[in-house]
Amino acid sequence: MSTLSFTVGHASRGPFGPRTGKVTLQRAAMALTVSTPGLMVATTRGVVPHLARDQHRRTAALRWVHVPFESFVENVPPTPTIHPGPHPLHTFLAFPDQLVLLALRDPADPRDLPPNGKDHVNVWTARGVKKVSPAQWRAYVHACAPDIVVALPDIPYTPPPFSQKRTTKSIDRTTAWLAHLLAPAPEPLNILVHMAGGLSAAARCAFAESLVESLHENEAAAVRPHLSLDSGVAGYVFDLQPLHRAMDVSSDPVHAPAARADETAALFHASLAPASPAKLRVVNSVASPHEVLRLVRAVGIDVFDAKWAQDAAHVGVALDFVFPVPETAAPRRDLGHNLYRVQYAHDFAPFADTAPACPCGACAPVAPPTVISHSVLDVHAPSAVPPASYTRAYVHHLLHTHEMSAHALLVMHNLAVFDAFFAGVRAVLERGDDFSTAVDRFLAAHDETLAVVAEARTMWRDVDVARGKGRLARERSEMTPG
Repeated sequence: MSTLSFTVGHASRGPFGPRTGKVTLQRAAMALTVSTPGLMVATTRGVVPHLARDQHRRTAALRWVHVPFESFVENVPPTPTIHPGPHPLHTFLAFPDQLVLLALRDPADPRDLPPNGKDHVNVWTARGVKKVSPAQWRAYVHACAPDIVVALPDIPYTPPPFSQKRTTKSIDRTTAWLAHLLAPAPEPLNILVHMAGGLSAAARCAFAESLVESLHENEAAAVRPHLSLDSGVAGYVFDLQPLHRAMDVSSDPVHAPAARADETAALFHASLAPASPAKLRVVNSVASPHEVLRLVRAVGIDVFDAKWAQDAAHVGVALDFVFPVPETAAPRRDLGHNLYRVQYAHDFAPFADTAPACPCGACAPVAPPTVISHSVLDVHAPSAVPPASYTRAYVHHLLHTHEMSAHALLVMHNLAVFDAFFAGVRAVLERGDDFSTAVDRFLAAHDETLAVVAEARTMWRDVDVARGKGRLARERSEMTPG
């Protein structure tokens, strides 16, 4: 059994605004603590993309992982549910020292799905679309024993806009499925709930009020010992990807980042106004550190996923920014370096200019404690000189030769940069500095369009296509289904 607690530290007056906090998880004899605002690392099929297990230990930012369960549903029963031991999911995925959050769907997956039903949710698997019922989800969760679980939500992944009737269905189903997960069980769960309601502030407020209203008779008996649905919930989740997709369809022209942030904050206020201010607030699919800062300032969000930073590493971008922005910072700089660019072919500098003391496994590598000997004749004298940091030129070479280690080094670095960014946010709040002014300076100093990532993605595809000729092209076609 895992016991989760969240305590708010420095906070603004009122229910919204920037705040710090601590998430503490007690699992058997182990206690895990995560400071907020902070990050959560995204996984694919339970694996942090590009990172091997030994690199987990060298990545201090890897404290909290998000595991989408839909990729396991292709098998019946799903493989993690039949793993033995008291903590099956942790041991199966080899996350013994991380806080593991289990959700059914990948919040960053934008693909359309068939409409959900009154008793099932559709998910994407390697074998196509599968259906998962609330009863199945409850059984999977109890079999896996994650630290935190996201209650089954009815989020429509059909093309927006959505009618009022569809929004009402979403609210009713999400409420009913939360109650189903809260039913008495031998091992209580730490549950987060999606805040339903779509683009309607009134619908979001109505959903939140349904969580906090007192239950009576049969409804109370169904979720005993909780007196309301909210009393059984540890925190609240917001998925930005479907929300922003609906915003783009409903607006003409497409929202500018600042306008989108204002509308998002207003919707979050409607969801959180009736809810408890002392509970955890989690946001998925954030697009940039700019969006993070706006949501911290306007709403008081505690945890953000790091998917955007991991995706930047996947296309060859080494992040390079800090918070607060130094006084000497150049105006309107990129958030990182596209290491595919030819200008880095002979650049032997470390990955980051703004954070020269980056502690990641790429910028501050550590020599292995033991050396593999291949024969009795091998003699290895320990070196007194620490390993040199990897350079931009080296990773530029790795990227153009399509070496997997390039992305591993970049993921470790980008997670460290994003983690240090959150440490800077917490430091500003704890010192009592003018946080809003610091946010405005960051917004003015860095390009929010992420043009460097878009450029890198194009160059990554060019290299991928150039590599995929001849034998590699034949192998790829053989591996591609259909």
